[in-house]
Amino acid sequence: MVTVLLAGMVGLAVVGCGCVVWAARGGPRWVRGVARATLAAGEGVRRLPRRSQGGGSSQNQGDSGGD
Repeated sequence: MVTVLLAGMVGLAVVGCGCVVWAARGGPRWVRGVARATLAAGEGVRRLPRRSQGGGSSQNQGDSGGD
C-alpha cells in the first residue's frame, strides 16, 4: 500500500515537472495551471521547517577533538 502511494506521488511529481517544461515553451492554458500548482507546491515544501537529524551521531558539534 505504501509502495503504491509513493509511486503515485512520484508519478505526480514527474507529470508536474513535465508540465512546467511544457508551459515554459508556451503550452495550453491547463498546462500553465498545472505548472503553477507544481511550482507553488515546491515552494511550500521548501519553506517547511526542517527536522533535526538527531543528536551527536557523527557530526562535530563543538568538540575540540582531544588536542
